[in-house]
Amino acid sequence: MYTRLKSVVFLAALIPLALGIWDGFHDALGANPVEEITFRSGRWTLRFLLITLAITPLRKCTGWNGIIRLRRMLGLYAFFYACLHLTTYLWLDQYFSLTDILEDISKRRYIFAGFGTFLLLLPLALTSTHGMQKRLGGRRWKQLHQLIYIAAGTALLHFLWLTKADYRDPLIYLCILTALYILRLPALEPLITRRR
Repeated sequence: MYTRLKSVVFLAALIPLALGIWDGFHDALGANPVEEITFRSGRWTLRFLLITLAITPLRKCTGWNGIIRLRRMLGLYAFFYACLHLTTYLWLDQYFSLTDILEDISKRRYIFAGFGTFLLLLPLALTSTHGMQKRLGGRRWKQLHQLIYIAAGTALLHFLWLTKADYRDPLIYLCILTALYILRLPALEPLITRRR
């Protein structure tokens, strides 16, 4: 049951990538394909961060403990889409020009926030294995992986700062993230934990 569910989720998480490749081969990425690829990969990074953060409250509300086993994979998908997002920026937008990249980081605060998010996600991805969890010890590993809360916040800040006119989407994500933070307050635990 769990293996089948994991396989379905694994394949479903690749759909945004598959659609992007399909649209690329069919000239359906609009007038500025690089911008569209950057936008899509960035949006899916944020979505997967929110989905990953939603796993624990969902487990507590439903009593479905098995769902926690999907959290690592979903977190790694967030990092995967963050890598696509960053690679698109470095390669297709900046052509790996270090001078231009450093100038962009210093001038545009949303670029700074984006790089910060990637740097926060990097140690989480590198220590996501069971082996690394054992090496670090359960307590230190959990403390390190609290960085996802900050990374989700900086990812949303990145999105807010780059938005020029229509703030509806960033505000929807902000409401979702705020709700996920609130659901983690210790005072709410007895209210949301399903009685067994």
